[in-house]
Amino acid sequence: MTARRILLAATATSAACLTALPALAAGGDLGAVDKQPVNLSAIAMFLAFVVMTLGITYWAASRTRSTSDFYTAGGGITGFQNGLAIAGDYMSAATLLGLSSLVFAKGYDGFVYTISFFVGWPIILFLLAERLRNLGHFTFADIASYRLDQGKIRTFAAIGSLTVVCFYLIVQMVGAGQLIKLLFGLDYNVAVIVVGVLMVVYVTFGGMIATTWVQIIKAVLLLGGGIVLTFLALSRFGFSLEAIAKSAIASHKDGVKIMGPGTLLADPVSAVSLSLGLLFGTAALPHIMMRFFTVPNAREARKSVFYASGFIGFFFLLVCILGMAAITIVGTDPQFFEGGKIGGKLIGGGNMPVMHLAKALGGDLFLGFLSAVAFATILAVVSGLALAGASAIAHDLYARVIRKGEATEREEMRVSKIASLVLGVLAVVLGIAFEKQNVAFLVGLTFGVAASVNFPVLILSMYWKGLTTRGALAGGIAGLISAVTLVILSNAVWVVVLNNPAPIFPYEQPALFSMTLAFLVTIVVSKLDRSASARAEQAAFADQFVRSQTGIGAAAAAKH
Repeated sequence: MTARRILLAATATSAACLTALPALAAGGDLGAVDKQPVNLSAIAMFLAFVVMTLGITYWAASRTRSTSDFYTAGGGITGFQNGLAIAGDYMSAATLLGLSSLVFAKGYDGFVYTISFFVGWPIILFLLAERLRNLGHFTFADIASYRLDQGKIRTFAAIGSLTVVCFYLIVQMVGAGQLIKLLFGLDYNVAVIVVGVLMVVYVTFGGMIATTWVQIIKAVLLLGGGIVLTFLALSRFGFSLEAIAKSAIASHKDGVKIMGPGTLLADPVSAVSLSLGLLFGTAALPHIMMRFFTVPNAREARKSVFYASGFIGFFFLLVCILGMAAITIVGTDPQFFEGGKIGGKLIGGGNMPVMHLAKALGGDLFLGFLSAVAFATILAVVSGLALAGASAIAHDLYARVIRKGEATEREEMRVSKIASLVLGVLAVVLGIAFEKQNVAFLVGLTFGVAASVNFPVLILSMYWKGLTTRGALAGGIAGLISAVTLVILSNAVWVVVLNNPAPIFPYEQPALFSMTLAFLVTIVVSKLDRSASARAEQAAFADQFVRSQTGIGAAAAAKH
């Protein structure tokens, strides 16, 4: 079964929804899609975007002289700029295409799922942003290892981060290839190679400065395109949301049913597990956490999340309006259906309503613009992922574990660039290898690992005095093993990939179980740890607490 069919099935059953939706929210797989006629305007606009971003990379390369510049843009990004960049990291092509198609098919349920992807940001704003900026200066491991064993915790944190990055990169690369096939009519392998090459160029030569501005430009273009398309759609209905809703009810095959909840709570356990994974997994994604070190202080970090929350929430509302408008404008126009049969298969597949809406309202030129922006979003996301992976390898493993802090900045920069190149090659190889595979399970696994491995250690290290190195390692390993095992035993892998008759684990998402186990094991092992090192780690919490609240010492640590 292809990922596109999974998405279509999601419009009918709750279980399939719970499998596919994280992919849509986070820039996931767009499915095996039908190749479309070549859109010359889309290709021209995409090439213009590439030329512009390569120019930015050339400019950024002359300003990337130190590890601080490479990893965090020297801490010189403002809160507003960083908020746009975070939004650019989080808003994806699949958000635009997949979630709008879900609203197109399910109405209110699609709206509920769309908004649910936003709820993790208040957690980041109120619990994490300020302390992340005050305690660390490059990576998640800086915070986790602040008062714990540097070698062990940094190794564990780097492995957790790399696991999330690699799984996420596979999904992004497959999505990039399928999106190019869908919108540009080009070969899948060519698309994957193009994305891989551009990713390596952005990260290797421009570092975080180039990556940040690529993300900012992409966010502005995506928001701008969404606003214009929404304005054009609203103009068809007298700028009345009520008129859009009434028209959608009249046009949809399910009528008024689309305005009420349907399958959201058909499986409450999976719904809760999915929610926990999205909520806490988002807060523990390494490429998102890394963005809080690019601003000069905790105040700007809070501003970053405030602005990002506004941009992301606003964009998701636009997506919902576009999905509702497409029910009438696209759903009643035979030119967008194969064979001209309304209610049949959409030309291009089930992810195409918003693109058909762009053509209906703005013609081929606007369709070309939105197509180019949709593909540009993937470039921004994979660049952030590659930089997070390179920092884990070079800063945490090489500089801090292998060289024990004795590596020079030049050596660390060289290792970072080599790591970026290796990650780029690996992403291309894996993207091509997984072309025919259903990778929806990787998205669930990505969020499950982030929520079960990174988040418990991160939150407990900042808020619980009793955490010890042994507890953090035991809980993190338990979370990693349980998350991977439960995904393998679930329907997404055990049945769909391995072709067994029935899943051993009956739910689609692991976070409810694996994250709970990770917290439980971490707390129990830490409580039982009576070693001298454990007492010293617990005693060091007072110093950490002061710095996390005030930022005193953060600037000196960053320079060191």
